[in-house]
Amino acid sequence: MRLWVCIALLSVVLCVSAERPRIVRGIVQAGKFARDAVGGARDMYRAYRDMREANFKGADKYFHARGNYDAARRGPGGAWAAKVISDAREGWQSRVSGRGAEDTRQDQEANRWGRRGGDPNRYRPKGLPSKY
Repeated sequence: MRLWVCIALLSVVLCVSAERPRIVRGIVQAGKFARDAVGGARDMYRAYRDMREANFKGADKYFHARGNYDAARRGPGGAWAAKVISDAREGWQSRVSGRGAEDTRQDQEANRWGRRGGDPNRYRPKGLPSKY
């Protein structure tokens, strides 16, 4: 019995480490992209939740940059999710909230800064609790 378990485990290890066909590599990459996108969406939500919780004047751009930064660090899927969510939010905000084109432009600048790996603390306002 133990011999068969050892043979089965060895087979699995050899199959996992063997060169995979192109289609399998594509499926694996698609799965990683999807996992990164879901994780990036969670990062964006966490930044939004923290922004609402902090309720700190002038911290909006910081949380934009931080959410995009965290999401993009996951990989291409996270960066894609951050861009889609940021663009949708800013599109909605510019049409509905009436904050103006300049606010939307500044938010998008902070979003791009974070997605490109820039330090979100560039936008951190003085006095924002260290919890964030």
